[in-house]
Formats: sequence, C-alpha cells, structure tokens
Amino acid sequence: MSADAIPRPDSPAEGLSAMPTDTPTSAPPSPPCPPAADTPAPSSAGPETPGRVDPAAAALPPRRPTALFMLAHPARWLALGFGSGLSPVAPGTAGTLWAWLAFIVGSIWLDERGWGLLIAISLAVGWWACTRTAQHLRTADPGAIVWDEVVAFWLVLWLVTPSGLGEQAAAFALFRFFDAVKPGPVGWADRRYKLRPGEAIGWRQGLGILVDDLVAAGCTLLLMALWRQVA
Repeated sequence: MSADAIPRPDSPAEGLSAMPTDTPTSAPPSPPCPPAADTPAPSSAGPETPGRVDPAAAALPPRRPTALFMLAHPARWLALGFGSGLSPVAPGTAGTLWAWLAFIVGSIWLDERGWGLLIAISLAVGWWACTRTAQHLRTADPGAIVWDEVVAFWLVLWLVTPSGLGEQAAAFALFRFFDAVKPGPVGWADRRYKLRPGEAIGWRQGLGILVDDLVAAGCTLLLMALWRQVA
C-alpha cells in the first residue's frame, strides 16, 4: 500500500484526540468520614492519689454518734470511751471522769508495770480506733471521740501515783484546763494535725486526736511536779 493510502488526521489536535491514552481519569471525591464517637478526653489529673478526699464522700454530711452507731463496730466502742463520749454535755469531761473511775477500779488488779503496759497498748490500738471512728463519723476530730482523754489521763494518774484523791482531783482540773483551752504547746499540737484542703481523713488525723491530749498531759505533769517541789 502506498503512503497516500494511509488515512491521516486533518489536524494535529484531531490526531491526538484519536490516540489512546493511559492517563486515568480523576477519581470521584471520597465521601466524608463519619464523625467519630464522642470519647472522653484523657484526664490531666491522673489516677486518684491515695489520701485524697473522694468528692462524693466529701459531699456527705457528718454522722451523729449514737448508741447504735457505737455498737456497730469495735473501734467505736474504744474511741467513744465505752459510751462516755456520747454524753450530750462536755463529752471530753465525761470521758476523763470515766478514765479516772476506771483507773481507781483497775488499780485493784494492775500494778505500776501493768498500767504502763496497758497504756502503751491503749495508745497503739487507740490510734487505729480513733482513725476509723473519725472516718465513720466523717469528721476529722469529733468531740464524741474521748479515747484520747482516757489514755492521756491514765498517763497522768500513772505518773503521779502514789497520790490521794485530792491530788488526783487537782490533776483532773489541770488536765481539763489544758485540754479544753489548749494554750501554748497544746494548741500548736492541735493545729499541727488539722485536715488540709482536699485531704481525706486518715492516720495523720487519728494521730492528731491523740497527740494534743498527750501534750496536755505533759503540761499537767509539769505543773504537778512543780507543785510537789514547793508543797
């Protein structure tokens, strides 16, 4: 066949349009992705820190101690002074009077060494009892907890023995003054263990319940020693 017999395009553009091309046509736009489900943002506060107060628990009001409340847990028996802390008037004084009576009765069977051992055990177990009962009452230092008065006054009576009822009554009056008014070092010890903002009631507050009364006992013993020196 001659070259003239081959059909030719009338123009270059027409030839280009007739030639096949490997260039793909543009794909249709992909449909928009569905919105993701709402997921909670990671908390910047991190995991709960031990000793921090639970907001739900913080919203609960303090509990009122009653006889039924005391009977429901062994720690409450001890912390509430076997019921003396339930006194509607001056529970701290009632607890101290109970401690005085218990010391007089207990001295029938316990000697000086026995009282020392009992006081040491009472401090250790009392720390647990005061902590748990304060948590149950949802109050850092409830007035109904009187085990601190009991143990602290036992300590006073143990260290001033031998003594007559008159000297013990003077020790009672001095101890109640220091415990109630909290002058000087007693007030410092009381403030040292106060609940901090955002802090849950724990072992620190349970220890603080005991410490300020022990400082009050120390002040009482100091004045009793001075009195004996000048008497």
